[in-house]
Amino acid sequence: MLVLVAGCGGSGGGSSSNPAPTPNVVNNVLPLTINGSLCSTINSVGYYNKPCVSVTVCTAGTSTCQTINDILLDTGSSGLRIFKQVLSVSLVQATVGSGSLAECIQYVDGSSNWGPVQKAGVILGTEPAVQVPIQVIDPTFGGIPATCTNATQSPVDTGYNGILGVSPFVQDCGSGCANSAANSMYYSCNGASCIGVAVPLSSQVQNPVALLPQDNNGVIVQLPAVALGGVTSVNGSLILGIGTQSNNSPSQVTVYPTDQYGEFTTKFNGISYSSFIDTGSNGLFFASPSKTTLPNCPYPNDSWFCPLTTTSLTATNAGAFGSPSGTVSFQIGNFNSLASSSNNVFVEIGGNDSQEFDWGLPFNFGRNIYYGIEGTKSSLGTGPYFAY
Repeated sequence: MLVLVAGCGGSGGGSSSNPAPTPNVVNNVLPLTINGSLCSTINSVGYYNKPCVSVTVCTAGTSTCQTINDILLDTGSSGLRIFKQVLSVSLVQATVGSGSLAECIQYVDGSSNWGPVQKAGVILGTEPAVQVPIQVIDPTFGGIPATCTNATQSPVDTGYNGILGVSPFVQDCGSGCANSAANSMYYSCNGASCIGVAVPLSSQVQNPVALLPQDNNGVIVQLPAVALGGVTSVNGSLILGIGTQSNNSPSQVTVYPTDQYGEFTTKFNGISYSSFIDTGSNGLFFASPSKTTLPNCPYPNDSWFCPLTTTSLTATNAGAFGSPSGTVSFQIGNFNSLASSSNNVFVEIGGNDSQEFDWGLPFNFGRNIYYGIEGTKSSLGTGPYFAY
C-alpha cells in the first residue's frame, strides 16, 4: 500500500542537523537516503520524506546492466517497478497464453501504475542477481483498461524513477490473481486489446528479496531519529535478511504478527483500526480525533493536518491475533509551517485517513524495523510480521 501526498514548496536549501554517515556497502546492505543523494533533484521538489535506494537492472541472464537511482523504497508493496523512460537495457516480455502480460497496480492515493510485465536480472547491493518479473511503467503500452484510473505518466509526474516493493509478501497479488481472471490487476494484451487474466505465482511481479539465495526472509529498515522541525536529508540503510548474517541479527524487539493482508491492529482514540507500516507513505495517516485537536490544513494541502501547535498523541499497536501489544507515542505538527522551511524530512507530518491507521515513513525514524516475509523463518518467528 502506498500513499504519496506531496505538499507545495519547502524543497532544497539549508543544512542537515542530523548528518548520519552513508554506510559502507556490504553484500546485503543498500544505502538508503531520505531526500538525499540517491534521490533525483528534479523529481523531488515538494516531495517530503522521500526514501530512495538504487537498484541494478540487467538484461535477464546477462551482464548487460544499468544502475538506477531514485527508486522509492516501499515496504507497503511487493515488486520492482521502473519507468520505461529511464531504462536503457532490453528486457524480455512476459506472456500469458497468446498475449503480452501487463499489470495495473492501484494505490490508496488514487493513482496507478500501468505497463508490461517483463523479465529482468535484478541486483540488490552486491547480492547475486535474481531473475524476476518486474513491471515496466509505460502508459503507452497496449490499451489501459477503464478500471486502471489515473495512470502515472512519467518520473516527474510521480516523483520517482521506480518503486522497490519489499513488503512481507512474495508476490504483489498472490493466489487471488492465480485463481481468477477477474482480479483487476493482470491483463493479457494483443495490440490495444487488454483483457483480465489469471497469472501463475511465478509470473507475477514479486519481491526480489524473497528470491535471494541467503538473505531472503525479510528486510530491516534502519534510520536515525529526526528532531522536531525536521532536517534537509537523512542517511540510513536497508539491510537484507533477518538473522542470516552478523549485521542483521535481531536485537531486543517486539514481534507483531500480521494477518493475510499484511495488517495488524492499532487502537487510537478508543477505536481499533487495521494498520500497517509503510515506508512508501510519507506521513502518518489516520482519523483525526477531532477537528479542534487536528484540523486539516487549508486547500490545497487539506490532506494534511495543521494544528496550531505540535500535538502529542498515543496509540496502542497489537498483533493481528490480539497479542502482543505496546504503546506508541508520536507527534503531529503544522504541515504548512513545516513545509515553509528549507527542510524536507519530518517526523511530525500526518494527514487524514478514516479507514486505516498508516504508520508511514516517520514511524521508522529512530527505529530498526524488521519486515518478515511470509512463510520464511528467523529467530523472530515465521512471517509475515513487523518487529521493532
